[in-house]
Amino acid sequence: MRTTLSVLASIFILAGCTNAKKKEQSSNNEEIMKDALKDIHSASNYQLVQSMHITLDLTADFETKKLKGFVTHTIKNNGADQIIFDTKDLTIEKIVLDDKGETKYEFVKEDEILGQSLAVDIKKETKSVTIYYETSPESEAVQWLNPQQTAYKKFPFLFTQGEAILTRSWIPLQDSPGNKITYSATIRTPEELTAVMSAKKIDMATEELGVHYFTMEQPIPSYLIALAIGKLEYQSLGDRSGVYAEPNMIDACVYEFQDIERMISVAEDLYGEYLWEQYDVIVLPPSFPFGGMENPRLTFATPTIIAGDRSLTSLIAHELAHSWSGNLTTNATWNDFWLNEGFTVYIERRITEELYGRDYSEMLALLGHQDLEHSIDELPADETSLKLSLKGRSPDDGMTDIAYEKGYFFLRMLEENVGRERFDDFLKQYFKDFKFKNLTTEEFIVYLEKELPEAKELNVKEWIYEPGIPDNSPKVVATNFEKVEKALTYSPSTFGNEEGLNPEKWTTHEWLHYIRNIDVEEWKNEGYFKEADAAFHFTTSKNSEIAAAWYEKSIEAGYKEVYPEVEKFLIRVGRRKFLTPLYKALLEADEKEFALKIYEQARPNYHFVSTNTMDNLLGYQNS
Repeated sequence: MRTTLSVLASIFILAGCTNAKKKEQSSNNEEIMKDALKDIHSASNYQLVQSMHITLDLTADFETKKLKGFVTHTIKNNGADQIIFDTKDLTIEKIVLDDKGETKYEFVKEDEILGQSLAVDIKKETKSVTIYYETSPESEAVQWLNPQQTAYKKFPFLFTQGEAILTRSWIPLQDSPGNKITYSATIRTPEELTAVMSAKKIDMATEELGVHYFTMEQPIPSYLIALAIGKLEYQSLGDRSGVYAEPNMIDACVYEFQDIERMISVAEDLYGEYLWEQYDVIVLPPSFPFGGMENPRLTFATPTIIAGDRSLTSLIAHELAHSWSGNLTTNATWNDFWLNEGFTVYIERRITEELYGRDYSEMLALLGHQDLEHSIDELPADETSLKLSLKGRSPDDGMTDIAYEKGYFFLRMLEENVGRERFDDFLKQYFKDFKFKNLTTEEFIVYLEKELPEAKELNVKEWIYEPGIPDNSPKVVATNFEKVEKALTYSPSTFGNEEGLNPEKWTTHEWLHYIRNIDVEEWKNEGYFKEADAAFHFTTSKNSEIAAAWYEKSIEAGYKEVYPEVEKFLIRVGRRKFLTPLYKALLEADEKEFALKIYEQARPNYHFVSTNTMDNLLGYQNS
């Protein structure tokens, strides 16, 4: 599994290097590599005894809100007498070796963030370890929804969210992105519900009996093992894509995702063959905490991207891009998170440029740069480097715009300096060389400087290890935003009469740029908030991106006419991207009592990923 270490470390050892100084340098570089490979967020000993394949057999009990059953690990032992798994809040019934007899085990370490380390006695000849267990109703990965918390309102729903280190709360395993595994699963559900996973569905004949079989034949990191169960319908979108959704959502989702097949073809032309066979999307209930999650073969998506005009589907381009960066070639540890996300944002914008034009992708890039500047201002300086240092902290703390947007602009800087054609060739080879493998930031630097020697002159290490945005960051030219900035010089009710502005033809991205650049004090003094609402109906917008941006500005301005809609929005939507700025805006507006009133109602609808962030932000103590 760790072949990349030996291969890339050898690059450090130059041919014919015989003198002691060079040998010492090679030794030091190998030590740096080894240190970088240590996953501080996993107690598992996968580099000594490795889980290669897992077989799941689980029953979803909606009454007790537990998953119950067993997991069998097929292992490769390099001489260990114990295998250590990561777990969190699991109840272990028994553990069996090679289906022959029970073995001893103990929880050897407990950590608030990392969970409990499960040490299992094995023999040198042990081939499999089967753990019988059940999850807790409070599992951090699993959200159980009653019918009223779904879009359809008639059946319960379950979904998991594993990234970054939450899979250990529903499967005992070696929960490190550095260990890739294959898996198979049998999932038992109520007969009226459908189960889907980040895997190929097989033996469809048993579905009506509530038994669902899956297999994932390509090795993936544990955070990409995903499960959803609900009243679902499926419609094909083409030869290798389709969408799952609740029955009352399916038509809208099919309309929204019409470009998926084109996206796959564009990405393949740029970066090589799509190696996951099928690309489906499931639109989950509103409590899903992210915009999307790139689970292989089955992207999990928030319903907040269903805008009715296909204006927010760059998120699908992003999750599809992960089929190369993240799923195929994966960060070895969460300190290297930018290797997943920076590359993915870069590919996403290349896909959208090919499909919708340079002007479109440049609008996305400029909005991204605004997000990056905001993060640079908000975060401590030592959290604005690409290479993270997350010891003693949750990997979630590193999921900021630094990894996404600074990573994107670093790669765009390389492209602009070496030329697009040469950079495309580099990326295509990169994904080929690290197919189904992992790497660290340090390994990437070695590879980059070998394959693109001119990168040595491009302050690569400043971008990666230093805070802030380097001076040679690319400049974005979004010509479509020039008219937006002109519109801001007029009152909201009159700028539509100016020649060439045509707000009725604006995209979501133009409206976001408009709202983000509102001068709050001027608009308060001129009464423009009410005027803009009358003209454009922002407060009641069905476009979640526009509504959330408008609410944030309105709260800052004290425009309380939005408060009823803010309350409905925060209760309905669990996407952390929207929750954090809106609750923060309420706190800064001295509206903590109102914020807590909303949160008390909304919290049961949120996934752990969101409540973990909001509890800290609001100082909320769960009784």
